Amino acid sequence: MDAADAAAEAAEIGEEDIVEHIFEAVIEQRLPPGTKLSESALCDAFGVGRMRIRRALLLLASRQIVELHANRGAFVASPTSEQAHEVFEARLMLEPSIARLAVTRATDAEIALLADHIEREHQAHHAGRRRDAIRLSGQFHGLLAQVAGNPTMMRIMKEMITRTSLIIGIFGAQDMTDCRDHDHSRIVDRIRARDADGAARLMQDHLQQIKTDLDLSNKVTTGLDLVSILKR
Repeated sequence: MDAADAAAEAAEIGEEDIVEHIFEAVIEQRLPPGTKLSESALCDAFGVGRMRIRRALLLLASRQIVELHANRGAFVASPTSEQAHEVFEARLMLEPSIARLAVTRATDAEIALLADHIEREHQAHHAGRRRDAIRLSGQFHGLLAQVAGNPTMMRIMKEMITRTSLIIGIFGAQDMTDCRDHDHSRIVDRIRARDADGAARLMQDHLQQIKTDLDLSNKVTTGLDLVSILKR
């Protein structure tokens, strides 16, 4: 590789950036479950070669965002109804404990950060910015795990948030945006009041309501223009 080629490669978007870009598109439900991720379309979207795209797809597969099928290619993961139950079972076990930890560990500054996040989420809901609402809704749960001060829980929550977005993409109504922002506000109120039992109970009710709102008979949507969705 000569100097010009090396400089061109260095200027290209890296695998982790590609992964994050696709991850955000999944979280915002711009890439629904079951979408085929054509290598050639991804190359056009990101302006890179096939090897870089293949490495990014392997990373996405390791994080369960993408499924790789021999002789068929890569697809945005499509959780089954059984897997949907498993994800919510895991979240119902984990997140009330995260809420309890947040009550005992959150600083006043962190509570203010949560409140500011909810305000932005509230504005997105009421302005009809569905993609922003979906993104901010998932981020709230990740931020709460961050406030709880447990990096392991944060990593698990990132995966759970992604899986939940996929599940809602399959089984949620068209106008479903993941979470109701007033539920989040009530949880933060309990954290501010240092009410661990109340925060845990509200989190459990909140997650149970999301699960109840799902329609397990819904089908996967496919056939999208990847280049227009992902182009930098």
